[in-house]
Amino acid sequence: MRILLAEGDHSLVTFVRKGLEAEQYVVDVCTNTQETAYLAQQFNYDAMLLDLNLSGGQGGAEVLRNIRAAKTALPILVLSGSSRAEDRARALDLGADDVLTRPFSFCELAARIRALLRRGARPAESVLRAADLQLNRIEHAVERGGKRIPLTAKEFSLLEYLLRNQGRAVSRPMILEHVWDLSFDTTTNVVDVYINYLRRKVDDGFTPPLIHTVRGVGYRLEVESGASAPLAPRRVASALPANGAGPASPAGPRRSAETAPLVIAAARNLHR
Repeated sequence: MRILLAEGDHSLVTFVRKGLEAEQYVVDVCTNTQETAYLAQQFNYDAMLLDLNLSGGQGGAEVLRNIRAAKTALPILVLSGSSRAEDRARALDLGADDVLTRPFSFCELAARIRALLRRGARPAESVLRAADLQLNRIEHAVERGGKRIPLTAKEFSLLEYLLRNQGRAVSRPMILEHVWDLSFDTTTNVVDVYINYLRRKVDDGFTPPLIHTVRGVGYRLEVESGASAPLAPRRVASALPANGAGPASPAGPRRSAETAPLVIAAARNLHR
């Protein structure tokens, strides 16, 4: 999941960003109102943490009001430096979903984010599925065929990105930007390495395979048309003939039935 952190206190940014990335979130940071307004309007985030005292031409309150008008479903948590009930009420009236007063513990911040995501996400958005694979974005849990699959933070983010773009080919630069928050570096093979890690965990031992290489482009997660579960082995009749003389060829019984009258007639001629 991707979170926009709009905060002017650099030490707090470092503290919050480190904690959120450890919780498997991808975090974009902005430190002024102009950048905050632009990113919030141009990109789709799963949640936003907003400091109302950001520097810039617009006031934080105006930014909050405008973002809420444009993104009605975006969960917004205001990080407030004021303990006054009136200030918290004003933030809520402007469009915030929750207010957390500084100083705060990271465990409380993380719990409030999870609560916002649970309330705001529709089932189709909170749980992503492909065949018998499912990823719960709120609980950070992955299962395939009913079996729990442990993933690292980056593996989880990569699988989530592939599932959100299910059926579409995504390039290595796109993956680097959205999962690692990096611009494309032609010398790195980190995407290919992590794709291999994912394949070992979510594809090996399962049918059908879901992660496919798109030559010249990148990768695609898809249940390909015609893919199905492996067929159960057919029951094969015993290959031993009734007299136990040894295995018979597949056509053996039919050939014996067809030639039996000829064999009997030849035997009668020999005894005449």
